[in-house]
Amino acid sequence: MKNAAVTFHALFRPEGDLLLPQDIARSPWADNQMNGIATSGVLARELERAVDALGRSDVRPARYTVDLFRAPSMGPCRLTSNVVREGSRIVLVDATLVQDDRPVARASGLFLAPTVNPDGQVWQPESAPQPPSVEISPISDEPRPPLLSSDGIGWSGQFADHQNAQRKQTWQRAIPVVLGEDTSPFQCAASVADATSLVANWGSAGVQYINSDITLSLSRLPAGVELGLSTVSWSSHDGISIGTAIVYDRLGAIGSSSVTAIANARRGVDFEKRDPVAAAHALRDAAAQAAAGDR
Repeated sequence: MKNAAVTFHALFRPEGDLLLPQDIARSPWADNQMNGIATSGVLARELERAVDALGRSDVRPARYTVDLFRAPSMGPCRLTSNVVREGSRIVLVDATLVQDDRPVARASGLFLAPTVNPDGQVWQPESAPQPPSVEISPISDEPRPPLLSSDGIGWSGQFADHQNAQRKQTWQRAIPVVLGEDTSPFQCAASVADATSLVANWGSAGVQYINSDITLSLSRLPAGVELGLSTVSWSSHDGISIGTAIVYDRLGAIGSSSVTAIANARRGVDFEKRDPVAAAHALRDAAAQAAAGDR
């Protein structure tokens, strides 16, 4: 237990060929369920490792899709990957997350070789979402709870402040995926993209939809490991919702993310009753006490 306080700051701990989810990877939907941030982050890591194994430093992730078809547990994880297509300007890779010898999630990563923009003019929005000021969210590599904003309220770290029917944004510093490893900009974007479901599906009664996928499209990689999501559209019919967000960093918009979700009102996440920041602090304090007891 010597490193208990440290493992709080990573989603997984390596153990041989397996990755073990840490407490911070636990889902708010169920105690023995792994959250989408961890699931997406570790699949992105596997895709990157497959591209690195090809020696393809000339390509970068442009489109990333995750199918969340089983609820992953907090048990050991094994990752596999397969190169579907490798060309001079494109690499397409699939990855699978396996628990107890059965797949629980899969991802597809499209990696493209960057060149230069053509000289033709194309429409683009006149303004982009703005991150919180450095006074509110100082630039730092230290993991910390997300900040949230909803129309008319502004930025804060209190989830209960934003349980309303207004359009939402989040600003997050990505949690390292695997203990002892640097978090790549792609892993940052892939893990934070799961929060699209939070900002798009969160309403006056909490989050009452659970996402079954994530699609992230990037025109460039994030400049660092801080990233924002700003909801741009949401629709729902017959218990199926579609939410889309702009993905941005401190330099501007870099892409979009979208989620397809199904109604889960009976097990909805009510942030007026459950504060994830307080829960995270409780986990941190418990880890610190356990580490102190082992000394």
